[in-house]
Amino acid sequence: MSDTAAWVQDEMATLNLGHKKRNDRLRLVIGDLAAVPAASIPGAVGGGRAEVEATYRLFDNGEVKFEAVLEPHYEATLQRVRQQAVVVLAQDTSEIDLTRPHQQVRGAGPLGAGSRRGLFVHPLLALTADGVPLGSLWTKVWTRAEPSGPRLDQATRERQRQQTPIEKKESQRWITGLQQAHRVAAMAPGTEVIAVADSEADIFELLVEGQRGAAAWIVRACYDRSLQRAEDADAEADAEAATSISQAVQAAAVVSTYEVSVRGREPKVAGETRGRHQARESRTATVEVRACTVSLKASRRPDRQLPVVTVNVVRVQEINAPAGEQSIEWLLLTSLPITTKEEILRVIKTYSLRWMIELFFRVLKQGCRIEERLFETVERLQRYLAVALIVSWRVLYVTRMGRDFPDLNCETVFEPSEWKAVYQVTQKKVPPQTPPTLQAMVRMVAQLGGYVNRPRDDEPGAETVWKGLQRMHDMAHCWDLFGPDGRT
Repeated sequence: MSDTAAWVQDEMATLNLGHKKRNDRLRLVIGDLAAVPAASIPGAVGGGRAEVEATYRLFDNGEVKFEAVLEPHYEATLQRVRQQAVVVLAQDTSEIDLTRPHQQVRGAGPLGAGSRRGLFVHPLLALTADGVPLGSLWTKVWTRAEPSGPRLDQATRERQRQQTPIEKKESQRWITGLQQAHRVAAMAPGTEVIAVADSEADIFELLVEGQRGAAAWIVRACYDRSLQRAEDADAEADAEAATSISQAVQAAAVVSTYEVSVRGREPKVAGETRGRHQARESRTATVEVRACTVSLKASRRPDRQLPVVTVNVVRVQEINAPAGEQSIEWLLLTSLPITTKEEILRVIKTYSLRWMIELFFRVLKQGCRIEERLFETVERLQRYLAVALIVSWRVLYVTRMGRDFPDLNCETVFEPSEWKAVYQVTQKKVPPQTPPTLQAMVRMVAQLGGYVNRPRDDEPGAETVWKGLQRMHDMAHCWDLFGPDGRT
């Protein structure tokens, strides 16, 4: 087992699992798994059977709680947030599919109407205004209960859903996530905090919650909500007024027109009918931008009276979409100001950072292979998941830092043995006295993972970086043992 990495010591400085040996063991495990995120536990930990068994005992220990593992990471993330002028907090949900061909993971719940089993994870990921991931600040993990009783028809299920208080629904997680964003804004008063979420978060209670705290917010609209009629409105004029969000924003003037690159995609789910989940070809699209302010009629709830909510609306819509292609459209609800063209375009740019949480989930699943871990119980898997969330952040952080801060000294992220070993292998010459830049080092690491390191405009992606990090770990270990500064 290797010495604990310096970044892990800093990140997990306040770790408290109730026993020093558990604390030390977890720090070592995080460092080892971060070095080789896709490896099995025996492959990552090394050090023989005793070390491997000690690691498995750690994940089997009921005293190692999911939140206790992540708490020091949350605290370190908050410190990074306080150093920023603007921070974007993206929240989203991903399912962790633990379906096994034979023996199922004990405690895993249904993922849908079929036979798939697993759990759900919903993090609040902090990003700089340029998209550099700062870490998670809150995470909800849950499994669904097994269905009981006779299967109900769709109409009955819908009536039951409407009668259920929001606090007892899974969708409460979106509101709690925004509440956590408000908490972060209060704890970092010198930082502008902007919470962003996709259309699944378009819940009227969330829009109400948006009025109650210090964090600004952007939510992609899912519903074309009705507008509140002014009490003193003239009846004749009101008859011609907009009655929905789409009508109101369509009546607004175009503030900008520009071109965007649209990436092609495969359909997410076979048989999916919603337009935004359909297959499409890559193309360049021309979009126009409009914005307005509206007051939304309160949604009806059986257990409470909700207030009218006033929100700003920004719509990005493709014009002259190719025949047979779904028109690109973003309808964004926000508390951010929209009085100028610059403010309107800022809303769009800020929301576009939300895709980083999708990349975060990709690193978690493909880089850390969370769905392929062979734990027998969901409790053990959750403990490993807490570690994997920290490791996924670290991989994504290294990738983005190389892009956004290319001229930094690489020793701000990498240890001397790491950059020297990678330099000698990739450049085939003795490392220089002065460390290379962070951009150069990330490219060399990615070169180990298959990136073609030649003069080019595009930077390496997360996949080549995490593959390269695994090879770097072994090289650095050999450098420490047998290199010019080696211990043997």
